[in-house]
Amino acid sequence: MSHYYRLVVSCPDRRGIVARVSGFIAGHGGSITEASQHSDLEAGRFFMRYEILADSIGMTAAELKEAFEPVAREFDMDWALRDTRRRPRVVIMASRESHCLVDLLYRWTAGELEGDIVGVISNHDDMRSMVEWHGLPYHHVPVGDDKSAAFDEVERHVEALEADSVVLARYMQILPPRICRRYAGRVINIHHSFLPSFAGARPYHQAHSRGVKLIGATCHYVTEELDAGPIIEQDIHRVSHCHTPQDLVRFGRDVEKAVLARGLRWHLEDRVLIHGNKTVVFA
Repeated sequence: MSHYYRLVVSCPDRRGIVARVSGFIAGHGGSITEASQHSDLEAGRFFMRYEILADSIGMTAAELKEAFEPVAREFDMDWALRDTRRRPRVVIMASRESHCLVDLLYRWTAGELEGDIVGVISNHDDMRSMVEWHGLPYHHVPVGDDKSAAFDEVERHVEALEADSVVLARYMQILPPRICRRYAGRVINIHHSFLPSFAGARPYHQAHSRGVKLIGATCHYVTEELDAGPIIEQDIHRVSHCHTPQDLVRFGRDVEKAVLARGLRWHLEDRVLIHGNKTVVFA
């Protein structure tokens, strides 16, 4: 694989940003292989993502960061630069439903994800053998009456695994606010798109009894407000009166795993820029 430096920028919108950044890269001999920009006219905010061929620029990532700092200050940028040789570390959390976990494990082993799954945490022991078959550590952390102690243990595992990102692959517990704050912008969740209309147990059965014509799923970042974080990706599947509740569950699982995989892939590729409770996705 080619070696890239990936630059992502968010800053107040003004003239000359693209010219200044592109000129800086060109002035150091850099070759831009992919460029994406967006101006949010309502918010007055500018967003940018560049992929730079690392071998063309003749600097380490640390040296490039230091050289770019004056440009970032000039335009009051929130920015990050990542060396793609450093693969992000991903921890997956799951409960008893396996479809999202199985799909991500397959995509990881097939080389579809620009990152490495380094462990799985679950409040049930059901999927241990499958996860360990993939050569990954499986941490069973039951969540009982003392939820604080359980999530202290979860947090210790996430820290020990040196996770850059955490994926809730149908993890059916609510993360405490302290974890949401500590890992802000780094925890991804998937849920059915019926929320809040069909909250609680058996949402697909609720939707069937209401006669819905569309079902779907939403991939989003986790915040302290339940299922209300910035949305990364969504998709739908059309249904009709001919379909049973079991059909809706099956369709829903297909949509959930596809949407979660796309959202995670874009996150790992630095294609998602968060602004407030919205995202810019350079997919």
